[in-house]
Amino acid sequence: MDSVVLRLVDFAHSVHYDDLPPEVVDASRLRLVDYVGVGLGGHGAPPSAIARALAARVTVSTGARVLGTQCRTLPELAAFANGVMARYLDGNDNFPSGGHPSDTISALLAAADQVNADGRSLIAAIVAAYEVYYCLFQSLKVRDKGYDYVIYTAGACAIGAAKLLRLDPERSAHALSLALTPNLALGATRRGHLSMWKGCAGGNAARNGVFAALLAAEGMTGPEKPVEGSHGLFELMNESGMAPLAVRPGEFKVLQACTKNYLTEYHSQLPVELALELHAAIAGRAIRAITIHTYWFTFSEIGNEPEKWHPTTRETADHSLPFIIAAVLIDGAFSDAIFSDERLADARIHALADRIAVREDLAFSARAPRELPCRIEVELEDGTVHRAQGSWPLGHFQHPMPAEQIEAKFTALATRVLPAAAAARALDFMRGLERQSGLDGLFGAVQMD
Repeated sequence: MDSVVLRLVDFAHSVHYDDLPPEVVDASRLRLVDYVGVGLGGHGAPPSAIARALAARVTVSTGARVLGTQCRTLPELAAFANGVMARYLDGNDNFPSGGHPSDTISALLAAADQVNADGRSLIAAIVAAYEVYYCLFQSLKVRDKGYDYVIYTAGACAIGAAKLLRLDPERSAHALSLALTPNLALGATRRGHLSMWKGCAGGNAARNGVFAALLAAEGMTGPEKPVEGSHGLFELMNESGMAPLAVRPGEFKVLQACTKNYLTEYHSQLPVELALELHAAIAGRAIRAITIHTYWFTFSEIGNEPEKWHPTTRETADHSLPFIIAAVLIDGAFSDAIFSDERLADARIHALADRIAVREDLAFSARAPRELPCRIEVELEDGTVHRAQGSWPLGHFQHPMPAEQIEAKFTALATRVLPAAAAARALDFMRGLERQSGLDGLFGAVQMD
């Protein structure tokens, strides 16, 4: 079997709850809090309803549950439905330029619920999945080749699910192979006018990862060399080696996941902060022009294509730096309500967006991703220029969001669909995750129907 696959499997099998430092346990618990919050917040979205309807077509009395419902279904369908809900608002965590590692949690919840795993097992699986995700991200630069980052999600989900299903190393290796080989997605998902699928691709990868683990559990084998072999991922991506895995407590990648303060694309987080600062400074005075100086990834991902200046879908708007910054400068606040149909048609936002230019700053690109620098310059009609600049948004692991603020984000999102008492019960359950014998308390607290 592929040495890369074996190394990832060996690492995952070496992760045990009792060996984890307190800060790693705390970070894993908060990843779950953040994930469930954004999932509940996205519960009412059209793609979420579609995914739940598909999951509800299959009833399995001992299956995995879908957040907010009484539905027990096939684990892969539960992973998809929960994953779509958790990605719809674009509020979950991020490895800058590498996608969203908490996409893996939908697969881990499904696998854990299927076998009634305890909270400690779930925490260990989260740690392992985040590590494998980050390693795949650093080893396979798929975005540069026109593919989508969710291949990292599929692989990490297979590893985490295999761990929860207690597969032996051989079957875990086949699970990873069965996740990597058939699931290389197109980068077209995140180009041009964005469709509903932008928020569903992570859930689909989670579904595929769980399914791969279930196949391996039944004895299905996968290709022996999905990474290093002929026509494998290294050959396809023109890569030759694997990034390191954590060897010391402070290096666990679950500690380096960046939390979003705002429900919008990650690389717009700092620009939003700077726009709020500038709004206070310019006090409603007439604006002639706005220039956003940023690094290559932000420019290419959310500040380059013509569609980003006049988005027509929520999915495009939350990946549109000009639209987001124009709305924030008009409102003097950020709310994901700017992505509603009404605000997408707001002529004031479009008129101001037309005065926004996004520029790559080569010095900023050289500093990324160690830093995520941005400078916004606002030229007023009277000729004065106001500037704001920063290096990391709140929630970046170099500028972490306090646990209390992550919990407040959860409560604000959860109470969009739940009574405050139910949201509080769910939060209390996750605060004590390592003491829980199963997930009944969580799914029961968030049940809506």
